[in-house]
Amino acid sequence: MSQTVIQKVAASAWRIRRYALRMGEVQGQGYIGQALGYADVLATAFAHIMNFRPDAPQWEARDRFLLSHGHYAIAYYAALIEAGIIPEAELETYGFDDSRLPMSGMATYTPGMEISGGSLGQGLSIAVGMALGVKQKGGHARVINSMSDGELDEGSTWEAAMSAAHYGLAGLINLVDINRQQADGDSRKILGFEPLEEKWASFGWFVQRVNGNDVAALVEAFENACNYPQQKPRVILCDTLMGKGVPFLETRDKNHFIRVDADEWQKAIAVLDANKPEGVKS
Repeated sequence: MSQTVIQKVAASAWRIRRYALRMGEVQGQGYIGQALGYADVLATAFAHIMNFRPDAPQWEARDRFLLSHGHYAIAYYAALIEAGIIPEAELETYGFDDSRLPMSGMATYTPGMEISGGSLGQGLSIAVGMALGVKQKGGHARVINSMSDGELDEGSTWEAAMSAAHYGLAGLINLVDINRQQADGDSRKILGFEPLEEKWASFGWFVQRVNGNDVAALVEAFENACNYPQQKPRVILCDTLMGKGVPFLETRDKNHFIRVDADEWQKAIAVLDANKPEGVKS
C-alpha cells in the first residue's frame, strides 16, 4: 500500500470535514456528526477507488455511489465538492430554497446524486437492480451503496442482500456506517444486529469489518473488495465515531442531529485546521 495514497485520502477526508462544517454553519444545524464520522469512508471511495468524470456526472461508464441514508447529504455534498462535481461556492446555498443542495439527498436536484435517499432500507435494493443491469450489459462499472446501521432493521435490506448473492453481483460494494446511533437512541438497543460479519457471510457476501476512521485500513478494505476474485457481492462494515476530528462534538451526548451554537462552528473549524495533515492545502 502506497503511503502517497494514504496521504492523498487523508487530505481529502480533512477537506470533506471542513466543507461539511462550513455548510452546517450556513444553517446552524444538521447531521454534522455523521459527516465528520463518515468523511474517511467517502474520501477513500472518491479519491482512490471510483471511476467518474467530474464534468460529466451522468457518464454511462461511471461507478455509481448510492446514498441510501439520504440524511447524510451534507457529508455527500462535501465529497462531491471535493471531487470537483459541485463548485465549492455552492456550499453557501446549503438548505436554502432553490438550492441544488437540499438538506436530504434528492437526485432531481444534485449532480452526482444517483438516488433520492431517506426512505431507509431502499438503497441496497436499488443498488442490486443497478448492479444487475450493469452485469447484463457486460459493463464493468462498480455500484457502491452506502447505508446506516439503522437500516439493518429493515427487512428490505436483507431481501436485497439475499438477491445480490443469488445473482453473483461482484460489482456491488455495500458500505455500512456502524456509528451505533439513530434517531431513537443506540441502534444496537433499538434492534440488536450483531454478529454482523457472520450474518452477511451467511447471506453469501464477501465481508470485511474495519475501523471506519482508519484511512489505511479503509484503503486496504476497498482494494480487497475490488480485487476479490469470486462472484460474490462485497460488504465493508465501517465502525465510525460520530463527530470524528472535533473532540467537543465527539463527546456530545445526543449527536444524531446536532444543533451547534453560533460560536462553535468556527471553533470546530479551528480544531480541524490545527490538526491539518502535513502538506495539505485547504
